[in-house]
Amino acid sequence: MYIIVGLGNPGREYEGTRHNVGFLVLDKLAAKENISVLEKRHKAVIGKGMAAGRKCVLAKPHTYMNLSGESVRQLIDYYKADETAELIVISDDISLEPGQIRVRKKGSAGGHNGLKNIIAHLGHDSFIRVKIGVGEKPRGWDLADYVLGRFSKSDREAVEEAADRAVEAVLTIISEGPDAAMNRFNSVKKPQD
Repeated sequence: MYIIVGLGNPGREYEGTRHNVGFLVLDKLAAKENISVLEKRHKAVIGKGMAAGRKCVLAKPHTYMNLSGESVRQLIDYYKADETAELIVISDDISLEPGQIRVRKKGSAGGHNGLKNIIAHLGHDSFIRVKIGVGEKPRGWDLADYVLGRFSKSDREAVEEAADRAVEAVLTIISEGPDAAMNRFNSVKKPQD
C-alpha cells in the first residue's frame, strides 16, 4: 500500500503559495486517478484508491508544514506501509528552478521544515520524495515570506506544467520503481521560452 503525501498548509490563505505545490500535485494525481480526497483522518485529509494499478492512500497533512511528520507517522503506522519503499512525499524545493522536478530515494531536509519534521518522526531520511522547484528566494527576502508567497505568471505556468510531470513521476515510481522515475524525470530541464 503506497502512502502518497503532498506537503502544504491548510486554509484558503495558503492556496496557490510556493509552499503548497505538494497539495497541487496531490490534487492533480487525485483527479487523474479519480480518488476523492475528503476523509479527515491521521491529522490529514485523505483519499483511498488505486494509482498505477496499486492500492494507495493520498494524504494532505493538516498539521501545517512544520509538523507534517506527525501525520506521516500516523499514516505509516496505521497502514503498515514500508516507509522506505511505499512512502512518497511531494514537496516544494527552493534549490530548483520553477518548472524543474527531482526524484530522490533519500537525503537531507535541505532546510525544508516539513521534510525535517518527517525525518525526525521516522528517525531516518530514506524515503522517496518528489520535489518541485519554486526558485531561490531573492536576496534580502525572509524565507518564510518567500515560500508563503505566490508565483509570478510565468513561474505559475512552469510550476503547473511541472506538477503534471510530478504526477507522472509518482505513477512511474509506483509502476516501475524510483530508479526508473529518477532516470526519466531528473534529466528533464525546464522548457525554454
